Amino acid sequence: MRTGRHALWTRLRELLNQHGLVPADTVLVFLFPDGADSEYGTVVSDGGRVYSFDLRYNREDVRTERTAVIERWLDITDQWQGKPLSHEIAETFIWRPPPRRTNLPEPASAPLNPSDTTHDS
Repeated sequence: MRTGRHALWTRLRELLNQHGLVPADTVLVFLFPDGADSEYGTVVSDGGRVYSFDLRYNREDVRTERTAVIERWLDITDQWQGKPLSHEIAETFIWRPPPRRTNLPEPASAPLNPSDTTHDS
């Protein structure tokens, strides 16, 4: 999903971005058919939030993948443990890549008391 060129993956990345997620930092736990015109999915954000969604498009016509929409977007972070496939969600927390962070250098320590500084005259 993160780099695939398939039309559905491209569209899903766009939709995740519209919901405030960075696709490169988001893990797709699962996405499976749920009727003739939808798929049910769950993602985990880099911040550890868990979302479930319905992705709607005509699954029998690949041309409609580029027009897929998310019709239901739920934050299930506080309740995923009681949902179906909770084991797969738990596995995601174990295996997901670490969040990207920039480590900044520690600032130079300043003297606590200005009278502690020495000046060359």
